[in-house]
Amino acid sequence: MQLRIDSNLRWTRWAEASALFAAVLVATAYSLLLTRHTGSNVTMWIANGVVVGALLRVGNQRWPLYLAAAFAGYFSGKMLLGDPFLSSVLLGLVNGIEVTIVASGVRRSFPRIQDDTPFLRLGQVAMLSTLAASLVSALLAAFMLYATANTDFWSSFDWWFRSHLLGMVIVATLTLVVLVQGWRVFGQPGYRLVLLRDLLLLGATTAAVFAQSRYPLLFVVFAPLFYVVIRHRFPGLVIGVALVTLIVNIAIAMSGGPLGLIPGSSAVERSLLGQVFLGTVCLVAVPIALAQADRRRLARRVRDSEVRYRLLADYASDLVMRIARDGTRRYVSPSIKDLLGWEVGEFTVPRPELIHPDDRERVADAVEQLWASGRMSLTRYRLRHKKGYYVWIEALVRAVPSPEHAGELELIYTGRDVTESIVAEQALADSEARLRSITDKVPALITHVGTDERYIFVSGYAREITGQEPELMIGRTVRETRGAGLYGLLKPHIAVALQGRETTFEYELERDGRYFYLQTTYLPATSVTGESIGFYALTTDVTRIKLAEQKLSFLAHYDTLTNLANRRYFTECAQAALERAAVTRAPMLLMLIDVDYFKQINDGHGHASGDAVLREVARRLKASVRKSDLVARLGGDEFVILCDDVDATYAAESMANKVIASMAPPVSLDAARLKVTLSVGAALCRDTASLDELVQKADEALYEAKEAGRACYRLAVEGL
Repeated sequence: MQLRIDSNLRWTRWAEASALFAAVLVATAYSLLLTRHTGSNVTMWIANGVVVGALLRVGNQRWPLYLAAAFAGYFSGKMLLGDPFLSSVLLGLVNGIEVTIVASGVRRSFPRIQDDTPFLRLGQVAMLSTLAASLVSALLAAFMLYATANTDFWSSFDWWFRSHLLGMVIVATLTLVVLVQGWRVFGQPGYRLVLLRDLLLLGATTAAVFAQSRYPLLFVVFAPLFYVVIRHRFPGLVIGVALVTLIVNIAIAMSGGPLGLIPGSSAVERSLLGQVFLGTVCLVAVPIALAQADRRRLARRVRDSEVRYRLLADYASDLVMRIARDGTRRYVSPSIKDLLGWEVGEFTVPRPELIHPDDRERVADAVEQLWASGRMSLTRYRLRHKKGYYVWIEALVRAVPSPEHAGELELIYTGRDVTESIVAEQALADSEARLRSITDKVPALITHVGTDERYIFVSGYAREITGQEPELMIGRTVRETRGAGLYGLLKPHIAVALQGRETTFEYELERDGRYFYLQTTYLPATSVTGESIGFYALTTDVTRIKLAEQKLSFLAHYDTLTNLANRRYFTECAQAALERAAVTRAPMLLMLIDVDYFKQINDGHGHASGDAVLREVARRLKASVRKSDLVARLGGDEFVILCDDVDATYAAESMANKVIASMAPPVSLDAARLKVTLSVGAALCRDTASLDELVQKADEALYEAKEAGRACYRLAVEGL
């Protein structure tokens, strides 16, 4: 049985290929004989259109057989008319390339051509493929004819392109429709005589127009052609255009008709005009037929959609209604029984009393706005169940044109029971209210930031931290609310939190002329399924703590009377400087300074004046050295200066002289002006073993300065 089926299939394929061979042979011979009879170029090349229509009707696996049959038919036709062998072979291959390009272009976008195909899109793809194929084949053919027969390249290109483009558009469409429609191409049963009558009218009109050459009446053809195409669609298109094409070609061949109105026109010119006319016929007739086919396809889809809609509306759990302007329900879905306990018939008339009294005014306003604006509306309200209790309904309503009453709008209503959701939302709102009442009383900023870096929750303490209202921050990004400058500092920590890691950091903030020190902790936030939903942020104001720490740090490192470094801080800095010097072998300069006769100032003017003198000495010492030098008070009237960038004796002496000279102006007190002098002992050393050794050398130099009469300096140098 299977062998018999396979044998029948093979026989069918060979029969179809033979039929294609015969059709191409006849079409080729007809076109060539017609051109030789008229002495002009080919007006319309028929053979390739026949091949393309046949290829699009079958699967790709049968294309090689069909292309071979088409080549054989073309070659045989050329040989029967005595054309050269080489040019026949080459031009046969060119024709094969042309039909392959067109068929492949259409097949790639439309693997199957059937009743639900979008025909307008099909027409666009087919036209583009035909243009490309005709252009390629015209270039190849012109080159081959130029090489083999020494013909003019552009003349060959011109007639080949025009005739093949026109033939492809007309004949390929005709062939495909005939093969797809079968006997339906002659019209639907019962309407075939009507089709025949309309075609006879078209043929008679066209023949009458082309039977005379006195008046340019070509436009008259379009009226019966449009009538045939609009009324009979594809059968009217293909047969009507074929009929017009046949009559036009006969007129061109007989040098008659309105195409010969141009005085002295040649056969080539008449052929060109005929092609232009037929091209125009196709350009206006084909889109009409395609649009009608698309309209039928869309109409079928609308009917199918209506059936599916009715199925969904009747069996959906949601309540679906169509409501007229006067409130009458033109359709109520059976789900009204399950949703509210009412029968469909009980709900077809307006029932405003079923709406909860607290919701009636709001629902009425929503309906009025909907009729006025025509925009979609989403409303939640309560409807009374037949048993007496109320059900929360979420209604999505939209005004649309009525399918049954032209020019009238009606409402499409879809409602669902959201009672459980409303109860849950109310419980959530109560929970959020309790949470906010707690978080707003906590002296810290608590926020929830989503993955898009927008605030979802902000506690009331935001007013203290950011100076902004919490409600205005929600929905805005961190960058928008905190500013671009601060965002640059927060961004790396936000990235860490969004990656699922906790991070804690501190930063400073200036607002309204005040500085704040803030400590923030970012905690990753995840949903119940483990997906990231942003992060939580806890920000506390640690300004008081930071100020206290800074005060303690100042007291631990600085002298409160002079604001200079104290002995402890000096020792730490000097030890670090000596360690750096040990690596770089840089010299260090240490100057020990005593205020001369300071005890006499205290005894003679009081301790307050003595303190004032010490503060002035500190100020002048600070002003007489470089910013990089360390000035410290060791205690009493003892001061010290450490310099780590002095590598010559003259530089050390210059700095010592500057220190002594800084006290040349008298120190002004409330009731007196005191002359205050300093004694300086300086040590400039390299490779010093310890700080104690450097201090000892400076102390010895200070002793020598005091022995020399004070108000001077002595310098000890070692290792330079």
